[in-house]
Amino acid sequence: MDDSTYVPLATWGLPFIAQPEEVSALRSLMRTRLSAWGLSELSDTAQLCVSELVANVITHVGGGTPASLTMLRRGGRLRIEVRDPDPCALPRLVETSDDSEEGRGMALVEALTDRWGIELCTHSKVTWCELVTELTVSEQHRNAERVKRATRVLTSYGNHEPPVVSRRSRVGALTREAAAIDVISDLLHLLREHGHDVDEVLNRAQSHFEAEVETVCAPR
Repeated sequence: MDDSTYVPLATWGLPFIAQPEEVSALRSLMRTRLSAWGLSELSDTAQLCVSELVANVITHVGGGTPASLTMLRRGGRLRIEVRDPDPCALPRLVETSDDSEEGRGMALVEALTDRWGIELCTHSKVTWCELVTELTVSEQHRNAERVKRATRVLTSYGNHEPPVVSRRSRVGALTREAAAIDVISDLLHLLREHGHDVDEVLNRAQSHFEAEVETVCAPR
């Protein structure tokens, strides 16, 4: 399975107005987010790419165009997307001379990234590129640590002693399930009390879980 089909492990994005003075702020926010994701080694390249993608919107669609930036970490790739409202003004990769000022943006993106492309929608388009990440911690190990952490939560929750039963036991499975439901329910109550949309939280949690499962199960 191509990892471009994975549900994202992490997603970040924001709307912006395509004008030169916005680029610096976008680069700074990207740098902070990549650091939080443990991808600081990609920061310089990713910032160059987003500068060129935004410049492409300004050049071919127009300054002041409402646009949006999205970064997605999925599989072993970082994907950068810039969406604009014009599905007709397409970026072009052209041959340029050393002193040419036109056509260099997408050539630079092609040189810096593993791959790039354009997705056309009815009323917009997305120009994207992908960088290969260098994360050293396997998803299998990370998920194993999460299972251990969840086990500790369920064991201590409500000061109950953990059931001493086989993992294949039907009683054990029901006990773990009931404890997990109690934990999730109480967490949702806590989030609602603090003004969070619990449906959105559940959807994001489900997407995050499915992404990690698919990453672990995908053929290498």
